[in-house]
Amino acid sequence: MKAEPETTITFRNVEATDLESVLQLNEASVPAVNSVDLDQMRWFAANAAYFRVALRSEAFAGFLIGMRPGTTYASPNYRWFCAAYEDFGYIDRVAVAGNARRLGLATRLYHDFEASLPASAGVLTCEVNLVPPNESSMRFHEGYGFRTVGTQTLENGRKKVALMAKSRES
Repeated sequence: MKAEPETTITFRNVEATDLESVLQLNEASVPAVNSVDLDQMRWFAANAAYFRVALRSEAFAGFLIGMRPGTTYASPNYRWFCAAYEDFGYIDRVAVAGNARRLGLATRLYHDFEASLPASAGVLTCEVNLVPPNESSMRFHEGYGFRTVGTQTLENGRKKVALMAKSRES
């Protein structure tokens, strides 16, 4: 049996030239993440506390967008966390390309985002779809230490999310 060539995974801050690839992967990941347009991706690039892309052997493989309190972001889930916590890191969306799954990329992106947060951000937050269900995401988040702290029904009942939080280790 021939050994697989070693795969190099690197992260870097998003660049304007990445936004089309990010958008394509985001849209391919709906309904696990919400659909957005290129203007919204540009807004994230300008306003997110964390917006990094993952490269697998120099090819685009995924991304994570993380927010902190104090932005004008209108997401009802982000707003819920703003009301519930004084300081936090909010994972707005993460997506991994099909050919890069099962390599631990999402876990590494989560670790990288968490490491970027100041000590004052005592909790990491996110939401996971309950309707439509995203069971693999729920398993991932529970395995990472997230627990459900609330739920929210959105889009006239078409969507329900588990609002999740994970205390950060000091």
